[in-house]
Amino acid sequence: MPITEFLERNSKLYPNDVALVEVNPAYRPHRTTTWLEFSLIETAPGEEYRREMTWREFDSRANRFANLLLTRGVKRGDKVAILLMNCLEWLPIYFGVLKTGALAVPMNFRYTADEIKYCVDLADASVLVFGPEFIERVEKVRDQLTGIHDFFYVGKNCPSFADQYETLTTYCSSVVPAVELTDEDDAAIYFSSGTTGFPKAILHSHAALVSSCRTEQNHHSQTRQDVFLCIPPLYHTGAKMHWFGSLLSASKAILLRGVSPEWVLHTVSAEKATVVWLLVPWAQDILDAIDSGEVNLKDYRLSQWRLMHIGAQPVPPSLIKRWKEHFPKHEYDTNYGLSESIGPGCVHLGVENIDKVGAIGKAGYLWEADVVTSKGESVPTGKVGELIVRGPGVMKCYYKNPEATKEILKKGWLYTGDMAKRDEDGFIYLVDRKKDVIITGGENIYPVQIEDFLRANNKIKDVAVIGMPDDRLGEIAAAIIELKPGKHATEEEINDFCQDLPRYKRPRKVIFAEVPRNPTGKIEKPKLRKKYCGERLVEAQTTK
Repeated sequence: MPITEFLERNSKLYPNDVALVEVNPAYRPHRTTTWLEFSLIETAPGEEYRREMTWREFDSRANRFANLLLTRGVKRGDKVAILLMNCLEWLPIYFGVLKTGALAVPMNFRYTADEIKYCVDLADASVLVFGPEFIERVEKVRDQLTGIHDFFYVGKNCPSFADQYETLTTYCSSVVPAVELTDEDDAAIYFSSGTTGFPKAILHSHAALVSSCRTEQNHHSQTRQDVFLCIPPLYHTGAKMHWFGSLLSASKAILLRGVSPEWVLHTVSAEKATVVWLLVPWAQDILDAIDSGEVNLKDYRLSQWRLMHIGAQPVPPSLIKRWKEHFPKHEYDTNYGLSESIGPGCVHLGVENIDKVGAIGKAGYLWEADVVTSKGESVPTGKVGELIVRGPGVMKCYYKNPEATKEILKKGWLYTGDMAKRDEDGFIYLVDRKKDVIITGGENIYPVQIEDFLRANNKIKDVAVIGMPDDRLGEIAAAIIELKPGKHATEEEINDFCQDLPRYKRPRKVIFAEVPRNPTGKIEKPKLRKKYCGERLVEAQTTK
């Protein structure tokens, strides 16, 4: 069955149950309240602090947007790009696209104007849905987006070149579109990238999306009584596919537009959240806030919170040990996955395996996993090889890139590019990554982009960017810079030069030293990691 049928089922069976809640700390209630009050539904003037949507409203909004798209000529196989911050409209728009037979194309909210154009062109998108945070970036390249025939704007103060989503959908039918969908229909394109820095378009079917629903619910046992707190961005396969457990179980989810410890704990308390997915920096911040006295756990109602799980980046075992000291009754899980494997869950630790923290676990529900040599042969216990996975969530292909597809898909197996080993109990531990992608705060940074940017500085002879372990972010980008003979530069000068880079791509550390290259001219990054990162790099557990 296509994934849209789960939404339609929930709308029929539980029409008045709340499906989604958006909490926006930017519009915090003005009056003084205690954290244990559950009536915090006041708003700042003209803005909403809390919005909610039932399953019936969710499906109705999806149908209205689908019917709007159909009136604009969108048809099966077309692509609709979504460029939004987390909001109550995000998921109805996504499902509205799917209901037309078109493909949803979620985009990273950190993309620059040029990256937006690149990804829109790569995916052959003909419609772009965007929010107020992106007006300037979209307007900058609007005339170059020749494939886009409709711009839909979600928010107030609609720019002149776009159509207002809310206004138009109000007048559209809420009846399910008469479009027949199948499991094998294409459903979505997500973006990933290797060390070249430019994203690849990852094509997934409805069957892959449905498989992720089943894997997620199997791993974390969501029921209709659960409440999932979703903080990471919905464009990311991790956030959406973890929410798919809520879709399958018809349970409520909270979209929190804030990551401070105070607001995470307050929302868990006020919304009675039972399942929370965190990134390492947010978990670290919560623990630091508790230890410093910034927050007091007695001020929150947390007894219903049963599961905390982490993915998307290295997870220090020491962090989980510390977490269990403060939250001894919490179940804990680690999830490993890639966008090519429809996000998290192709390998997972399992809540029953807390004694194996440090491992990413075993093959997830409906999945197989192996660790192999360069010839595809399984390696012995304790030996290092490449992690490969196989299951119903493997991508169909890299869209319009058969060469790259051939490199990563072999006889149904997805070659992850991550080096791993297994212990005597069959648990998998990541050792290093073949790819040089740096994962910082759950986001990928591509060293080549930063290196190319820095090489434009006329004082720089050579540069290499590597990931350096960081207690809060997992990894940070460190730039090893070799200056031209006779030139001098300071770290402050390099930081100033990098102001034109998006903030998350700027190096957090600058080291002036020689950049080693091998006889073929390739930078010897393993040497740099060994020199500047030491043993901490391999101590961390990596979960993409």
